[in-house]
Amino acid sequence: MKRIAVLTSGGDAPGMNAAIRAVTRTGIGLGMEVYGVHHGYAGLIQGDLKLLSARDVGDVMQRGGTFLGSARCPEFRTLEGQQKALNRLAEKGIEGLVVIGGNGSQTGAHALSTLGFPVVGIASTIDNDLFGSELTIGVDTALNIALEAIDRLKVTASSHHRAFLVEVMGRDCGYLALMAGIAGGAEVIVIPEFETGPEEIAAQLRAAYERGKAHAIGVVAEGATYNAEKLVHYFQENRERLGFDLRSTTLGHVQRGGTPGAYDRLLATRLGVAAVEHLAKGEHGVLVGLQAGRIVPTPLDIVVSSKKPLDLSLMDMAGILAK
Repeated sequence: MKRIAVLTSGGDAPGMNAAIRAVTRTGIGLGMEVYGVHHGYAGLIQGDLKLLSARDVGDVMQRGGTFLGSARCPEFRTLEGQQKALNRLAEKGIEGLVVIGGNGSQTGAHALSTLGFPVVGIASTIDNDLFGSELTIGVDTALNIALEAIDRLKVTASSHHRAFLVEVMGRDCGYLALMAGIAGGAEVIVIPEFETGPEEIAAQLRAAYERGKAHAIGVVAEGATYNAEKLVHYFQENRERLGFDLRSTTLGHVQRGGTPGAYDRLLATRLGVAAVEHLAKGEHGVLVGLQAGRIVPTPLDIVVSSKKPLDLSLMDMAGILAK
């Protein structure tokens, strides 16, 4: 294999640039030409590809986001759009593709793979909901950003003896909320996989004050049935009966934009190197991810058809520690 391409797709994640760097320099080291695809699958369909040199990926590891860019592309979900993408790759003589992204991105990678094109995926999403990797690129940095926000809000909550909610991202996966809540010492954690009603949340927050705490912090996943906005509204409507209301902070996309930490840079680098090595050996149609400390491949058909489980025993642990 003499010519490959790399693209980033879906939501950006801290560490993506380190993965692009690793793919590019590993490919060049193996005697390949490496093309960067700008703006994800949309750019692939449009033929927005540029040959990358080792210098083009210099000084990018510390930058958040993805310098190749990302974009939604409904057209790529169609067979016609996928065929257009394959035509663009053929025009450039590209023989293999590395796709850096989460569930939607790897679904696209799987589609190209089933059409016979050599593709290797790299697990990258702050949601950490992608099957085939215990941790994905961007998770550690996003978690530390959420943790810093929780620590700061604790100070204000203690000063005013108030209850605060912090809503974190994660779509329908509660990993970020669960881990941020445990690491941040939250009194309440609300995740989609373990639904908690507002009355139970009120009881847990009230119990924190009864135990003599100066603050009460709840960490809420955006995908929970009762997200931060709904909980604040419920508490406002029932303030006289519940005895208190809530303040909330929604972190949103702040969690994606951070400078990648050491862990994400190292993980992204390992995954980038492994992806190119698999292509070079003719091993494709897989996602490379972290499992038990090792970088291992998982077939894309398994990745896109499987749901990654969350260890709900950690909710019991969080409840004990919150006391």
